[in-house]
Amino acid sequence: MFTNQTILITGGTGSFGKKFIEKLLYKYKPNKIIVYSRDELKQFEMQKIFPGNKNTTIRYFIGDIRDLPRLRQALDTVDIVVHAAALKHVPIAEYNPFEAVKTNIIGSQNVIDASLSTNVKKVIALSTDKAAAPINLYGATKLASDKLFIAANNFKGSKNIKFSVVRYGNVMGSRGSVIPYFLKCKKKNFIPITDENMTRFSITLNEGVDFVFKSLKNMQGGELFIPKISSFKILDLAKAIAPNIKPKIIGLRPGEKLHEEMITESDSYNAMEFKDYYIIIPDSQYTNLNKKYFMKKNKNMAKPCKIGFSYNSKNNKNFLSIKELKTLIKKNVSDE
Repeated sequence: MFTNQTILITGGTGSFGKKFIEKLLYKYKPNKIIVYSRDELKQFEMQKIFPGNKNTTIRYFIGDIRDLPRLRQALDTVDIVVHAAALKHVPIAEYNPFEAVKTNIIGSQNVIDASLSTNVKKVIALSTDKAAAPINLYGATKLASDKLFIAANNFKGSKNIKFSVVRYGNVMGSRGSVIPYFLKCKKKNFIPITDENMTRFSITLNEGVDFVFKSLKNMQGGELFIPKISSFKILDLAKAIAPNIKPKIIGLRPGEKLHEEMITESDSYNAMEFKDYYIIIPDSQYTNLNKKYFMKKNKNMAKPCKIGFSYNSKNNKNFLSIKELKTLIKKNVSDE
């Protein structure tokens, strides 16, 4: 479905964007790939990885998702939009709340409006585990963003366009991950952890990108896709990185959770389970998507989640051991 298509990635110079484009070029033959971001230095550095003389399908657009006219210009002739741009660091969002609102909420609505005013066929937005029952501003803005993209299916009119969301958390080795920070701290013989009981979800960059490809292929419009992934204990992560350094407990940061969630008990009423992922169906009278639809479409592959079910990093059935963490870090994370 990606061959001969024009794909635009907002925030395309980040960890996700680079890996997504790498796989897109390797597996498919897209007509054009548009990297849409506001940082000229990151675009300059990315062009060294994907030089224009060797990758003639790639175009680099300087632009901000807060700028609706520029988005409309960039989306002309685009078939698929992957929305990865966000202001995503929890403490920064807490200190600069309206900046987070302008990027994560207003910027998301701009992506929706620009897509509806052009000929885009599919839009998938990247979310976060922090959007489930949020206690920080970043999570709250991403929850609002998720709701906007899901609701966009209600007012698309006769246009042939679908909007869906992918939610996962803690991409191993990405700029938002704690692992590169721990590796730097290790060199100073200091490992700070906020709480010794903390747990987190974990997904590799490859797994995250592959799940977005899979969701783009399967989306009907209106689903929130959630992969089944592993969890880890923060103490085990510290032991995997620096087994000879005693961690220092520094306390929870503003807006930080002890455990992360991706499906809350309240979500369970609209949640469906598949072999390797879950979906949350929109709770709206204006959609044809419901549990019966997915059970019929996927036959024995889909089943409703039990009422009261929750999917969080503490009650996850699959926890990474210290040995497994060491292996994954060595394979997926640079210690530079």
